[in-house]
Amino acid sequence: MNKDSRIYIAGHKGTAGTALVENLKKRGYENLILKTRQELDLLNQQAVIEFFKNEQPEYVFLAAVLPCGAANVSQRADFIYENTTIQNNIIHQSFKFGVKKLIFFGSGYMYPEKTLNPIKEESMLTDILEYNATSFGVAKISGTLMCESYNIQYGTNFITLALNNLYGTRANFDFGKSRVLPALLRKFHLAKLLEEEREDEILKDLKMKSFVEAKKDLTDFGILKDCVEIWGTGKVRREFIHSDDLADAAIYVMENVNFSDLYKKDEKIKNTHINIGTGIDYSIAEVAQMVKQIVGFKGKLIFNPNRPDSTMDRLMDCSKIHSLGWRHKIELKDGIKMMYDWYLNKGE
Repeated sequence: MNKDSRIYIAGHKGTAGTALVENLKKRGYENLILKTRQELDLLNQQAVIEFFKNEQPEYVFLAAVLPCGAANVSQRADFIYENTTIQNNIIHQSFKFGVKKLIFFGSGYMYPEKTLNPIKEESMLTDILEYNATSFGVAKISGTLMCESYNIQYGTNFITLALNNLYGTRANFDFGKSRVLPALLRKFHLAKLLEEEREDEILKDLKMKSFVEAKKDLTDFGILKDCVEIWGTGKVRREFIHSDDLADAAIYVMENVNFSDLYKKDEKIKNTHINIGTGIDYSIAEVAQMVKQIVGFKGKLIFNPNRPDSTMDRLMDCSKIHSLGWRHKIELKDGIKMMYDWYLNKGE
């Protein structure tokens, strides 16, 4: 990939996409192709065909996704329809228009609910998926197999990176759509504002005019001036990766790794995707305490076991990416501080 190569980042406004754009620019890649949803509907096959015909990208980062979060698990049909349609359109047209290399972002939800930790790439399709995330996981498996199958049949160079919980600057902090860490950070931030009676800042954060209504909404979310309620027992363990680390890994793979590096010549070609993570997991209770300390909230932390808990601990086995020469750089505590600093100074 040369500095003047035509590089398309699908989903450049998301957490992964914004980190990719910033990282690529820092490395001197300036010929970036970026399209908003209004400019290019990735669900529209004909629009995607016209885009590839007109723009002729040489390299593609496929980060566009309808993400699966705890609060939006009811969107089962949307997960499988939107994600598979976007993947199908971009991967197929990347093949048709001769894209030199494509990076697709998979998910830890591709792995079975009862697989052993740390999770190896070979675990995919060995058992059933976590119930609430099945449609999302199936969509990601489909994209992963599509990349692998096109490589086998057509000689393309499409690689999937599987990741667990993503966080970082420009994360989605909407309680209805956010991932674990952004949701926790915003909860503790709002609780701190309540604790310090900073009503104007609460209204600004929530985009509301009535403090009475705002306080009611906060209570519904388990946010009080003297305590914050977290769903579940807090015992579930999670691995987190900062968006800057993910972008660094994706660009490293794009620059240094080919599909031919991911299988042995005398074996069946399968499970060629690559886990991207830190190799370190934390309980939700540990993470919540860490966020509480960083934000500076002095109240109590309460876990509600009557609320749903994920049934699956997820920790990636990152030995494959380590053997290929990449390791994460940002530890969780430092990453949370970076995310909170961004939220305070640039977040809405």
